[in-house]
Amino acid sequence: MRRIAFIITLFLSAAAYLPAQEKYAVGFYNLENLFDTEDDPRINDADFTPKGNYQWTPKKYNQKLNKMASVIARLGKEQCPEGMAVLGVSEVENRRVLEDLVANKRLAGHRLGIVHHDSPDRRGIDVALLYNPALFSVESYKAYPMVAKNDTSFRTRDQLLVSGQLKGERMHFIINHWPSRRGGRGGNMRCQAAIVTRHIVDSLLTAEPTAKIVILGDFNDNPDDESTRYVLRASEKMEQAQESGLYNVTWNFWTKGIGTICYQNQWSLFDQVIISRGLLGRQAGELRYESMEIFNRDFLIQKEGKYKGYPFRTFSGNRFQNGYSDHFPVVLYLQK
Repeated sequence: MRRIAFIITLFLSAAAYLPAQEKYAVGFYNLENLFDTEDDPRINDADFTPKGNYQWTPKKYNQKLNKMASVIARLGKEQCPEGMAVLGVSEVENRRVLEDLVANKRLAGHRLGIVHHDSPDRRGIDVALLYNPALFSVESYKAYPMVAKNDTSFRTRDQLLVSGQLKGERMHFIINHWPSRRGGRGGNMRCQAAIVTRHIVDSLLTAEPTAKIVILGDFNDNPDDESTRYVLRASEKMEQAQESGLYNVTWNFWTKGIGTICYQNQWSLFDQVIISRGLLGRQAGELRYESMEIFNRDFLIQKEGKYKGYPFRTFSGNRFQNGYSDHFPVVLYLQK
């Protein structure tokens, strides 16, 4: 008994000197039309003005900021006390709305940094990256346009590549918002967007085969659609990533019928997280994939009416209902 007690004591003493496990939250949130209230003649934003179809007043704008900030402040907190290290966002009009968002009293203490690039999208919506500078430092960023084949008039969101250091490890984040499904499920435009994303990935992997890449975004397609499954080659199984270079960590949710957006009572998983094989390693001290969640908390769900059970969105038709977004956020957890 004394020998056993001695071994247990020795083990506990050694464990006390082991480094604490570090975990970091990375995610994506479609903010559903975060527009300011001023008319910008360069884009189609007239609906989001006080006299527009949505009667978008400063009061409603501030209510929208409060809602978005309250969600972002909670993301990742249950597992990572510091909250989000990196958050990709979409459907933001300009840098100003992002500055207003991070300055909101619910988020101001996080001191979030912003990486934003104006896209040529006709609606005027962009993608961007918010980050905690205490956890992630930006080294470079670059926007990649999608030039549509056989349609020179087509305009959509640029893809944003942001590279930097996440607690001492080099990381690459690609933020996406692929073309919408207007005009049917053909997906040609989204396949063209996937070609752009794959080009970015291949360039990074050519330079560094073990590069740690996280692709975040609203793809307007599901994990098993042609654009994501075959063009981007985001694999369903972790072991398949050794060949394709990419693993779609959201696929498991899709197999279970869990989505991030609902339309005509049909759920879709448009908001996805895809990682490179460099984040699947088991080497001690390296950042690696641990888990992922769809942040579909009860307060983000519509409780009554036509859209009961859907994500609690800002508008129902033209009627302001002071909700959040028509998408649920997604959160990826990385650990050392």
